[in-house]
Amino acid sequence: MKPPLSQRSGSITPFWAMEVLERARAIERQGARVIHLEVGEPDFPAPPEAVEACRQALARGETGYTDSRGILELREAIADEHARRSGRPVGAERVLVANGTSPALFLALAALLDAGDEVILATPHYAAYPNIVRAAGGVPVPVLTRAERGHRLDPEAVARAVTPRTRAVLLNSPSNPTGAVQPREVVAKLAELGPALISDEIYAGLVYGGAEACSALSLSDGAFVLDGFSKRFAMTGFRVGYVIAPPEALRALQSLAQNLFISASPFSQRAALAALEHGAPAAEEMRRALESRRAQLLDGLRGLGFELPAAPEGAFYLLADARRFDVDSRRLAFRLLEEGHVAVAPGIDFGEAGEGHLRFSYTASPRDIDEALTRLRKLL
Repeated sequence: MKPPLSQRSGSITPFWAMEVLERARAIERQGARVIHLEVGEPDFPAPPEAVEACRQALARGETGYTDSRGILELREAIADEHARRSGRPVGAERVLVANGTSPALFLALAALLDAGDEVILATPHYAAYPNIVRAAGGVPVPVLTRAERGHRLDPEAVARAVTPRTRAVLLNSPSNPTGAVQPREVVAKLAELGPALISDEIYAGLVYGGAEACSALSLSDGAFVLDGFSKRFAMTGFRVGYVIAPPEALRALQSLAQNLFISASPFSQRAALAALEHGAPAAEEMRRALESRRAQLLDGLRGLGFELPAAPEGAFYLLADARRFDVDSRRLAFRLLEEGHVAVAPGIDFGEAGEGHLRFSYTASPRDIDEALTRLRKLL
């Protein structure tokens, strides 16, 4: 007998970048070499101090539960960093550490939403956003951004999308998949609209060409700010993220975390603390390398006939218009994988506005980027 699955579970769509990755792994098990441009995973090592801190924590036997909000020293370090970043005081009591930034987002949404409440988000958007909103009982409401405008979000368009059911505006700057960095005046206007502002700042620090990413904390004490260690510190497998929340929301977030996740692993939290204390040089070295790779891949894709009206200002993705090759992004992505052994993310992953596009991650080495371009040139 088949289990009666919920309507909510049926509304969760596949994460197509992960589907591509999993198929690529199967191809690799058959002996082929696949070049991975599909997932946002830096090919740099984690800061050595973070690895050593994790090793020492394991050797000391730090393998039990921690405070559900996270180790106090880590929360204090996070608060100090964001106070420096925003120019405003941030207390450790406002920080809750989670098993990654997506769980932190789910906690924030679960604290804010009742069934049927709405969350406005820019589109193209990170693939998981609408599904996390739906999993929390909400309804995602996309607001279109356009490549020719650098995917800048129009606050007036957001205001027009607000209804009595709107509970939050979800912002991602720098953005996945577009690399857009929203100007300070845009963030300020979003903070003034009324609904809670949830600002995903996981790519903070990964900006190029003089761009500056504005933290929502610099503008509003009422914002929920998400961040973590996967991207800037190349620590995807450590699974540590966090939310900085308004004081009045912390008790609800803590109760949700206690029941859903208990706590993040202590050894990963020790690694995260070491990354904050010692990892800035490694993070800056990676940022400089990524800026060079961005130019390499951007020039190469344009040379192949992909349309990219503007260079992204942050993160490590290029969302390229591929409609001259195929309007069906899933079909094209899997063709490139099966025939060329180049893994990329189909644009439909990032909403209907992304269809006909492919997302390329420039976290691969320069050598692999060159090889990927050579393979694509032969195939296309």
